Amino acid sequence: MNRILVTPRSLTSGGHPLLSQLTDAGYEVVFSTPGKLPDEAELLNKLPGCVGWLAGVEPVSAQVIDVARQLKVISRNGVGVDNLPLPVLQQRGIRICTAEGANASGVAELAIGLMFAGLRHIHTTSSGIKTGQWPRHQGHEIRGQVLGVLGCGAIGREVARLACALGCKVLGFDPLRPTLDLPPAQFQWATLDEIYAQATLITLHCPPPRDGSPLITADVLARMRDGTILVNTARAALVDDEAIISALDSGKLTAYATDVFRQEPPQSLALAGHPGVIATSHIGGFTLQSVDRATEMAVANLLNVLRQEE
Repeated sequence: MNRILVTPRSLTSGGHPLLSQLTDAGYEVVFSTPGKLPDEAELLNKLPGCVGWLAGVEPVSAQVIDVARQLKVISRNGVGVDNLPLPVLQQRGIRICTAEGANASGVAELAIGLMFAGLRHIHTTSSGIKTGQWPRHQGHEIRGQVLGVLGCGAIGREVARLACALGCKVLGFDPLRPTLDLPPAQFQWATLDEIYAQATLITLHCPPPRDGSPLITADVLARMRDGTILVNTARAALVDDEAIISALDSGKLTAYATDVFRQEPPQSLALAGHPGVIATSHIGGFTLQSVDRATEMAVANLLNVLRQEE
């Protein structure tokens, strides 16, 4: 029986009713270790014999693809493909499908929530109360803040829309400058330099640079306003961790709110454990609604390609 590997953590922990469509179509569904990102050794073990792969954000090497001799399609339950060896997949003729926009609402709402947490010092206040203190940090309202949105695809567009509704002035950067239909009195396109110089809040919704270098470096942080709040629900590789720590220590950043880490869970708490960091465990798209939409799209994409290949 042809097999399909399922690796997203949102699906391996408890499965999903929509996966029954794969078994109904005659495929054997194989899961990676529940609730964990599969490492290379597990992928090398599980992928041989699989014709399809419903994949998450786990790093995928060329060696992994090399052993998957029967693989015809990788269907992501999100939109990012920077974890995949694209040249190797193209050379092999393996199709890549994404669930465009499926988790946009979930990730966008988390990004906005993290902005509120940073503006009102919820992370430090909560930690202080739990240790018997009574910290009272004067915060800021979100209305009137200047928000820089780096990347205005499905998620960045939704963040910008919500921020406009909350009374922010939004500066957007995206090389493609898609049509967003946002009020011009509140939204403007801007350069990165303009965003770094003007924004009080900056949120990342873009892939890392193609050369693998971080987008947010010590030099970039130095050009930001003192007290900026930086939100990252996209990719850990977008930031230089040591530069972020230095910026938090100096007050250049009031808070770094992140849903993503280079290792998940992080083995070092140098960044994750910093008092100025608001940390969540890659839950941006981990809502009931987002998981349903992403699974529905990912399963449909898998079956469409596999039927074409028959």
